[in-house]
Amino acid sequence: MPQKLIIDADPGIGDALAIAIALADPELDVIALTAVGGAVSAVQAGRNLQALVEAIDPPKWPRIGQAEASQRMHDAESSISSPEWQNQLRSLNGPDGLGDWSVAVADLHHPRDAAKLMTELAREYPDEITVLTLGPLSNVALAADLDAGFLSNLGSLVCLAGTIASEGDVTAAAEFNVYHHPEAARVVLKSPTMKCIVSRDVSHRAILTFDQLDRLGLSEATRSCALLRQLLPFALRAHRQHLGVEGIWLPELTALAAVSRPRLFKRSPLSVDVETEGHLTRGMTVFDRRQRPAWHNNVDALVDVDAQGVLDYLVQMLRRAC
Repeated sequence: MPQKLIIDADPGIGDALAIAIALADPELDVIALTAVGGAVSAVQAGRNLQALVEAIDPPKWPRIGQAEASQRMHDAESSISSPEWQNQLRSLNGPDGLGDWSVAVADLHHPRDAAKLMTELAREYPDEITVLTLGPLSNVALAADLDAGFLSNLGSLVCLAGTIASEGDVTAAAEFNVYHHPEAARVVLKSPTMKCIVSRDVSHRAILTFDQLDRLGLSEATRSCALLRQLLPFALRAHRQHLGVEGIWLPELTALAAVSRPRLFKRSPLSVDVETEGHLTRGMTVFDRRQRPAWHNNVDALVDVDAQGVLDYLVQMLRRAC
């Protein structure tokens, strides 16, 4: 039976790729996509998710959850604190997050709040749902606040977030998904329920190059492949122009692989906390790796990945989709 999956995303070309692959994966049943502010605004994230579903037009459409007003307010305040990083995100992903693809969708008549949708589905399918977060953890924290049993009702929670031993990206110490809303990340990651964390230490090991993209031979035979044929070259050109990198990292796809292909990863139980106040370290994920840890383990951290296996997963799913 396919694994029920909710993807919480702030798309982003990388998120769009992961969503397209998830919708093509027969082992996954994507029952909902929820929008969170991060790489794009919370409002734009909802529009992008809606546009992606309409463009791909999967046999079964997932429900779409929009960010609530309090998250949109935090999103506006947070974007002011890191204008240089926001400019870089726009350079790498395009003004609306999806390259030069024009996102034109009609607003939903009856939008569903993302956090409420999460809690409703978790109650409807107790212990069956995996939530995969590809952006900040705002929605998951809101869902946990709305329903005290939300996290324990999940089958699993997989978070693309933080660093263990590698450097940060938005700052020297902090990874963006945690830095954008560290208070929410602290609530979620410190919760007593176990969850899986996909840190930058492993999420940036799989890289897609121009040559690899050419070998994929994406056609326009299907809607999803036609979309990726437009988005991925933009990302490759932008990474070369703005970062001097001949390829794009695939953190979101790696996080999806952690759900669908867990055998590709090595794991270690660890304890983590999130710094919320330090001027230089705000958003830093701090792991207790002492010989005799004083903190209780609260995450299952991925510590190694078969990067080629992640690329093979991408190829396998694209062949299926195309």
